[in-house]
Amino acid sequence: MGWPSMPVESASGKILTPSNVMREWRSMSLVPVCEPLADAEHLDRFGGHSRMSVRALAGAALLSVASAQDGARDDGLERDYGPELPRLAPLEPAEALGSFRLRPGFRIEQVAAEPLVRDPIAMAFDEDGRLFVVEMRGYSEWREERLGSVRLLEDTDGDGHFDTSHLFAEGLAWPTAIACWNGGVFVAAAPDVFYLADTDGDGRADRREHVFTGFGLGNVQGLVNSFRWGLDGRIHGAGSLCGGEIVSVAEPSAPAVPIRGRDFAFDPRTRVLQATSGGAQHGLSFDAFGRKLLSANSDHVQLVMFEDRYAARNPYLPAPRASLSIAADGGQADVFRVSPVEPWRIVRTRLRVKGIVSGPVEGGGTPAGYFTGATGVTVYRGDAFPSEYEGNAFIGDVGSNLVHRKTLEPDGVALIARRAEPKGEFLASTDNWFRPVQFANGPDGALYVADMYREMIEHPASLPPVVKRHLDLRSGRDRGRIYRVVPDDFRQPRIPRLSAAPSAELAALTGHANGWHRDSAARLLVERADLSIVGDLERVATTGELPAGRVCALNLLAVLGALDAAVVMTALEDEDPRVREHGVRLSEDLLARPEIRERLLSMTQDPDARVRYQLAFTLGEVEDPARIAALVALVRRDGTDPWARFAIRSALTVGAGSVLTALAEDAEFAGSRAGRSWLADLALQAGASGLEHDVAAVLALIEELSETETQLAGALASSLVRGLQRSRQSSGSRALLEHSKVAERLLAQRWTDARQRALDEGAQAAVRTDAIEALALAPFEDVRETLARLLDPRHPVPIQLAALATLASFRSPAVATLVLDAWRALGPEARGEAVELLLSRPAWTDSLLDALESRTVRANQLDSTRVHLLRTHPRPDVRTRAGRLFASAAPERLQATLASLRPVLRLTGDPAQGAELFRDRCSRCHRRGGVGDDAGPDLTAVAARGAESILLAVVDPNREIHPQYVDYMVLTTDGQMHTGILAAESSSSLTLRRAGGVSETILRAHVDLVRSSDISLMPEGLIDDLEPTAVADLLAFLLGEE
Repeated sequence: MGWPSMPVESASGKILTPSNVMREWRSMSLVPVCEPLADAEHLDRFGGHSRMSVRALAGAALLSVASAQDGARDDGLERDYGPELPRLAPLEPAEALGSFRLRPGFRIEQVAAEPLVRDPIAMAFDEDGRLFVVEMRGYSEWREERLGSVRLLEDTDGDGHFDTSHLFAEGLAWPTAIACWNGGVFVAAAPDVFYLADTDGDGRADRREHVFTGFGLGNVQGLVNSFRWGLDGRIHGAGSLCGGEIVSVAEPSAPAVPIRGRDFAFDPRTRVLQATSGGAQHGLSFDAFGRKLLSANSDHVQLVMFEDRYAARNPYLPAPRASLSIAADGGQADVFRVSPVEPWRIVRTRLRVKGIVSGPVEGGGTPAGYFTGATGVTVYRGDAFPSEYEGNAFIGDVGSNLVHRKTLEPDGVALIARRAEPKGEFLASTDNWFRPVQFANGPDGALYVADMYREMIEHPASLPPVVKRHLDLRSGRDRGRIYRVVPDDFRQPRIPRLSAAPSAELAALTGHANGWHRDSAARLLVERADLSIVGDLERVATTGELPAGRVCALNLLAVLGALDAAVVMTALEDEDPRVREHGVRLSEDLLARPEIRERLLSMTQDPDARVRYQLAFTLGEVEDPARIAALVALVRRDGTDPWARFAIRSALTVGAGSVLTALAEDAEFAGSRAGRSWLADLALQAGASGLEHDVAAVLALIEELSETETQLAGALASSLVRGLQRSRQSSGSRALLEHSKVAERLLAQRWTDARQRALDEGAQAAVRTDAIEALALAPFEDVRETLARLLDPRHPVPIQLAALATLASFRSPAVATLVLDAWRALGPEARGEAVELLLSRPAWTDSLLDALESRTVRANQLDSTRVHLLRTHPRPDVRTRAGRLFASAAPERLQATLASLRPVLRLTGDPAQGAELFRDRCSRCHRRGGVGDDAGPDLTAVAARGAESILLAVVDPNREIHPQYVDYMVLTTDGQMHTGILAAESSSSLTLRRAGGVSETILRAHVDLVRSSDISLMPEGLIDDLEPTAVADLLAFLLGEE
């Protein structure tokens, strides 16, 4: 089952039927096959097929292996690859059901197929169980033809299968998301969002409103997607890779809302859109308690850890990345496909390996056995599956033709996602055409699967012309299926028609076990704005049987503006921690009530970590002076957790000095390592805020400690100064510092001690680098000579790097002179950071160009990434000078380099020597096992890609770049330039990461310009100076076991 219904001819002339394809698979000797798993239950679970390795599956997919091997020697751009690219025929709808391998206890039903639906990419059930489906028929290159449409599917006989299809709307370019509202639907078709409605009941939209515009279009696989109803009464969506600057069509003069690196939500009543925490690529889902999960191609399940508004309220606190990868087995977890690999992929991989065409190599010649096309994460919130499936996350992998399942468990304030099927998948198909792109929880409790059913799901730019000309990227645009997964004992229930339900009935449904009922009832009540049912909702919120129902009713009361303090008090005392958590958050609109404040202030010892986490955020909205004691209590209990630390600090827009003072009174806490870290951070935050009373509190503490705790007092003074340097509104606070003789004395002594420790060659490296960092707060002329001495090559590289980082904090033109005077003595690593420094300020960049023109610095001493930055610099004069200095990079050079290194693949390398090379050349950006940094991708699993693919990626790092690793340039308001990958972004800050673990967080208040370079942080030419044997050593290390 699962093979084409019609025979296909291979390049060798064989007719490819199910039987002889399987024979050809089994006879292949060029790829190893894993032994069958001995678990009989597993064999039965997946249709009697033993699991084969990914390489075996790849071999099985090579339908004309013999001729492909014979012809591989003649590969080239002029060759006709048609004979190697047979295409498997699709399965007809009835046959497709036989291709599935599903977890025992469940069955899969086809509820719609062509011609009722084609190319489904998103879907939404309305209040009557009708299904609106977005059809993206213009995928992947035909946007301008406006082939996209919306279908309205109905089940007229109640058997659970759709039998009527209405063309609700057409003429849409690349539609990708849909949500129901007020009898119609919001539809995203980048760059736009429309509202469509049928006012005369004929099944076709006759009303079209243009609501928003500005969503990005740069990547067909990175468009706006996944509209979802939230507990807050808003429609949430994923901004994806393309992001955008979103404008309300009704108010074009209003400021655009940037959503790069984030998601968004809009109120369907007011049509006000805001950026939200997130950053999903394709897939966004809420669990029953409103926790938001995301998916991206290579990071299949992530959790959003905080709301963006909490970061936005404190502009002087850098925020961490809001989305956390939570899969226990990693973002690119193994997948267990049962489908073969497409011939075009085999040919393309071979050409990439040889360097004939560009692009990353998958699995060193075979497809990767891990997530590469993860999409559509959806939390199951129905009531038809067994109870252990409630709250599970389901994720599609369109490239591997399967649906993966994760269980979600508490992990401190986060969740951890664990593989549910240890050696298989919840659902997998042997049919390459099966493309599970999105899911939906249905009114019947089933899990619905949107199958785009395409021969290919691939970005067109990644297909070499010599391969692409033999393919049809439109193949399948006339097909599409929708399935539902149900338990074996499932019986079709009656689907309610909620549009006609009285409001009291809808209020009761907010406590229903099925999430579709809760969401639909809540949405309808928001549409009706019917306040007559407030009492009904209060009963569900306070006495409802299900915690999820109580949470739904609580939030709905808040959306309707009818949340009473007594109801919130009940929620704050609820036995379920998730209800208490929502009670804390929703109390923020009722803080004028003393009983609410008192209850919140008493909750610092709540047994649940997430309740205390939310309490920390909420205390930032409380104006009662007693909040300081509550925050101090949270620091003592949860202060070592980094998420709780951020939440507490976000609450201190005012009061950092007071919390610092209170914590310092606890001698045991202040004497601990964690305590001193907290005290330093709070002193820095007080300075950054520029609030005089907070700065005065820190100075008072410094004076108090100056006689008994001199070291701690000096550290606090340094942190305060560092914070004041961040502040843009602190003239009064600076005056306080300047008039503090104690602080002045402590700082002077601290800088003297720091100079001595920095130059002490017998001291530990960490002690010396800490001392060098402290010198950044001293006047430049006082430390100039010390920093110059530290650039001497007699000092270890980490010391030189620390000196360069400290030099970068000053503004004096003399810094460039000092660095360029030391240039000839600097090693490669130090030179890299020296160039970074010289590019960071306009005057220093001019000095670097002077040095290049005088050949004090040679043009070939700058890596390709920094050359590109100079050639594309914001200043025209810099671009002109750089254009004269640097010739354009030639692709021919890279191909020649690759050709010259290919013989290395036949050498046997020494992994031990390779490990040393990795530490020297690669570990500043990459991690393998426990060694290295995270500026670039983790290389722990890189061995699966094979030697040739690794070599290709090193020689030509810009062949294909994941957006996560593109180099960015950020220009700040003081004229300083910063570069690196954009590691995190929030309303308050941007975080850039560079080689060597160097990380810079820049407050948005200081940002003037952000620009992508569109090239990799990894430079070209990284191994150009290595001998072939050394390259073989490096490959041996990367290919070996950890």
